[in-house]
Amino acid sequence: MAEQLEFFPVQSPCRGICQSDDRGFCRGCFRSRDERFNWQKMSDAQKQEVLRLCRQRLMRKLRASKPNPPEEPQQPSLF
Repeated sequence: MAEQLEFFPVQSPCRGICQSDDRGFCRGCFRSRDERFNWQKMSDAQKQEVLRLCRQRLMRKLRASKPNPPEEPQQPSLF
């Protein structure tokens, strides 16, 4: 795959919340330990891929924490 030229360097997604969750991903940026430690060595294409994975991890977490809607709407009793 051809690498696209970037006009600006890909910024680190670090948010300063450097704590790992139970799966080993950072709670702030959702990068793995290897992704965090090797960020400076990665090409821009690799960094873009890590950012894509981080967005997926965030969306997965948001879906898991969203409460399930009730199967049937709760209608008040008429009596």
